[in-house]
This record gives sequence, structure tokens and C-alpha cells, in this order.
Amino acid sequence: MGYSIYTLLVDIALMSFLLFIGQFLRSKIKWLQNHYIPVSIIAGFLGLLLGPQILHVFPWSDEASSYPYLLICILFAGIFLGKGEQVKVSYILKKVGDTFFINTASEILCFGFALTLGAGLIMWLYPDVFPEIALLLPSGFAGGHGYAAAIGGALNHLLGREDAVYIGQAFATIGLLVGLLGGVACINYAAKRGATRFVKKAASLPLECRTGLLPEECRTSMGQETIHPMSMDPLAWHICLILTATGIGYGIQKILDHFLPQLSFPLMCLTMLAGMLLQQLMRAGHYAEYIDKKIIDRVGSCLTDYLVAFGVATIRLSVVAEFWMPILILCVIGIVWPLCIVFLVGRKLFHNFWFERSIFIFGYLTGVVAVGITLLRIVDPQMNSETLDDFGCAYTLQSIIEVVLVAAIPGIAVSFGCLPSGAVLTLIGFFLLFLCRKFYGSYRGPMDELRPGEAEKIQAAK
Repeated sequence: MGYSIYTLLVDIALMSFLLFIGQFLRSKIKWLQNHYIPVSIIAGFLGLLLGPQILHVFPWSDEASSYPYLLICILFAGIFLGKGEQVKVSYILKKVGDTFFINTASEILCFGFALTLGAGLIMWLYPDVFPEIALLLPSGFAGGHGYAAAIGGALNHLLGREDAVYIGQAFATIGLLVGLLGGVACINYAAKRGATRFVKKAASLPLECRTGLLPEECRTSMGQETIHPMSMDPLAWHICLILTATGIGYGIQKILDHFLPQLSFPLMCLTMLAGMLLQQLMRAGHYAEYIDKKIIDRVGSCLTDYLVAFGVATIRLSVVAEFWMPILILCVIGIVWPLCIVFLVGRKLFHNFWFERSIFIFGYLTGVVAVGITLLRIVDPQMNSETLDDFGCAYTLQSIIEVVLVAAIPGIAVSFGCLPSGAVLTLIGFFLLFLCRKFYGSYRGPMDELRPGEAEKIQAAK
């Protein structure tokens, strides 16, 4: 039977059922709660177990594996929708300079080390394996299932392959588990040595964070109605903006493919640019105030849950089995570098609350920002270190660099080679760390030594 709209309906309905089951299991099973395993990961593993590769219970369609890339294209279309005026670079560097330099350098070095060390080892040990597989490590670890789908899709197109997305999704799944389980282990180690400032042990988050079920007194609004329901449903208004940008990006891709068939234009980048253009048009027409960024973000988070779930459920086990040794070698690199960020780079360069800030980076370099926030809330339940506020400010500039990196690096790595591309990225990353040390100084004291401004905040938090 061919693919139809009803096939799509069945795929989404089955995954929705698994997400429902995943939330039920998360609310009942202590191990899942204590290790903060996301419901999307639970649903994805259930989908993989029940799917046609193992138990043959759920009949995922042949197109189900393409959903993650389509969803990341839609997700990218909303990145700039609803954003306010850009914060000046000078303000970012003055207020959160060390956060910007360390966060940006950490992510760039993930790509740099993967393409130099990782690709170098793969080319030496496994010459028959395509070296660009190394690029899928940071796309999955540092970018999560979304970037894994994006970069994997780009590599499939550039190299004429069909397996890059599956490998990227495997890296993303491994990364999420490493981020959560490894992050808790790092917290336990640091807490015993007095490096944590607000907790003495890796205490559990509040019950609602572990079960996922919010009591009435903890519930907040998902956003504001910027369109009157008598005119148009407010949620439909925001969804239509995101899908309009997606459609514009897709149309641009078709035009470019027609006139410039020798070049490759990733759809995710074009939808992002279309969203940026739409935001500027809305601002010029004085309609930007009717876009609620909180609703846009909620739609994006919804897409991410399905993206991760489908990404895990459609991992090709045969592909993972074929490349399991290169994947294992690359995963070692993917784990060692975030650990260096926590106990070496962050410890020496962050101006205060070095462990709280570093464990947050560990989380989003191995999983996604949500993993970083989870780990941060364990060590800083009331967010007194201001880590998240500083990250949000710095990310206004970092996000532009990140999107350019994700958009450009597949083509650059394929065109110029993994080793030269990785060497350039590595030099850029180390240069940013050098600038951070030059402008903001470094620290050599023991792990538990207080830094300027910490004592006052610790006292205020008591």
C-alpha cells in the first residue's frame, strides 16, 4: 500500500499513544524519575521495540524516518518569530562575556575535535567508512535530535547516502542518556568536594519535575492571546505564521534548485531565513507585537517531543550495527570534551559559580538545553547563580553563530575535507577561550574556594 494522508495519521496517532504511555510510565517508575528520562525518549524506545525492526507490533511507514528532518525544518522556521530587538554585542560582552566566550567556544570545539580527532581516527582505523560520520557526533551530542536530523539530512544530500540521519539520531539518543546519567554522576562528585554552592548532595528535583505532573498551584500560562478568538484562534494564528515561513522556505528551495541545480541549499536554513524575513515584515507593518514568543516556543517544544520520539523509534539498528565501532570511538571523544569543560575550562575561566555554569554546559553539549536546565536545577534549585539568565543573554548572539555553523559545516566538510575544516574550527574555539582568559581572567584555587560575589548570593539564598 502506498503512502497517503491516512498513513501519516496512523504514524502520528501511534506516536501520540506512545507519548501518552511514556508520560504514564514516567509518573509511576522511580528509576525514570530519578534519572529524569524525557518522555520523548521513553516513547521513542517503545516505538523502536514495538516497531517492524524488533516485535513487529507497530507498522511504522517507510516515511516515518523522514519526519525528524521535516519537523526540524518547521522548528527552524519559528526560531526568529516573536523575537524582540537584538541586544547589542557590546552589552553582551560587558555583562556576560565569559559565558558567551566559553559557551560558544565549547560548541565550536565539539565540531572541531570531532572533525580532527574523530575523522582522523576513523580514516586511520576504518578507511572504508566515510569520514564525515565524525560530523554526526557533535550534531547529535551538542545539537540533539533536531540538529542530527538537519546535518544528517544535509550529508545524505551531499554524499548521496541514506544512512546519515539514522547515525545522527543514534548519537543524539546516546548523548541524551550520557547527559542525564553522566551529569548526575558529575554532580555527586563535585558535591562531595564542596564545589556545589547551593546543595550538599545531588538532591532530587521537586516531585512535579520528576513525575511530570504539575499540581494546580504550580501551573502557569502557556502564553497570551494576541488575536481575538472571534477573529481567529490564537494558537492557529501562531501555527499559521510558522507554517507560512516553512512554506516560503520550501518555495525558495525549489526555485534555487531549478536555477542553481549544482548547489545544495538545506531546507532548514531556508525556512529559518524565511522566518527571519517574515518577522521583519511583521515588524515593519507594526504586527510584530501580536506574536507571542512564548506560544511560538511552546509549538517548537511540541514539535521537538515528536521529533525526538520519531528519531529514536526509526533508528536503523542494522546501520548502527554496521558502524558500531566508529560510533563507539566517536562517543568517547563526545564524552571527554564536556568533562574537560566542567572540570578544566569552566573551573578556571568562569568568574563565579563555576560548577553550576559548567554542569549546564555539560548538559547541552551532550543532550539539549533542556538537559542542561535539568542538571542546573539539581545544583541550583532557585536559580540563584543566574546561570540561565546569563545564558539567555549570551545566546542572542551565540544562536546566530550556532545556526551559521550548523548550516555551513556539512558543505564545508564535504568540499574541503574533515581534517582542514576541523583544524580551522579548533583554532577558532581555542582563540575564543584565549580571549575569555585575556579579558576576564582565570582562577587557580581549589574546587571549593569561593569566588567574588558568591558569598553574598549564597547567604541570600538561605
